[in-house]
Amino acid sequence: MGWLDAILGRSKPVKPNLDALFALPSAAVTLQAATGLTPNGTGSVSFRAAEGGAFATLERDVKELLGGRVEEFTDSYGYTWLLVRRAPDEVGDLVTELHAVNSSLEGAGFGPSLLCSLVSFSDADGRRLAVVYLYKRGTFYPFAPLSGQRRDNALELQARGVLAGELPLEEDLSRWFPVWGAPGL
Repeated sequence: MGWLDAILGRSKPVKPNLDALFALPSAAVTLQAATGLTPNGTGSVSFRAAEGGAFATLERDVKELLGGRVEEFTDSYGYTWLLVRRAPDEVGDLVTELHAVNSSLEGAGFGPSLLCSLVSFSDADGRRLAVVYLYKRGTFYPFAPLSGQRRDNALELQARGVLAGELPLEEDLSRWFPVWGAPGL
């Protein structure tokens, strides 16, 4: 960043750190101990699909790599979601597969198309929570949906407090975007 950028208030964009995803398994243990929320065995990656043969080939290769544990969805905004399923106690394997999807897209030059990744949690009372990784910010935030497109703000703030020492959290609450209808949540 140059001095002109500093004067004009510009800053360098944060580079994503996909390896931060590997902190999720230990964060899941902390989250479970503090809130009773347990992993439900699902995670997903969201991206804007690109046109062309190179992207189609990459997407096919990723699906073949993950086999029958992956399903594809398209949301109302046109984003593609790859939902990965694992046993609830295999959070480490789930995160490794989500990392592989992200890394494959990034390595092939499609990093700008990545939106987010998430791992889902729930409890016996029916509360749901996703720990969302924002690719372009390199940060995490909790998202707790309720029926009727409402959010459980109290649960989100509780999860933020619990995860603060575990994950790089998004400090700007206005960037805690709702991911309504995200597969697996």
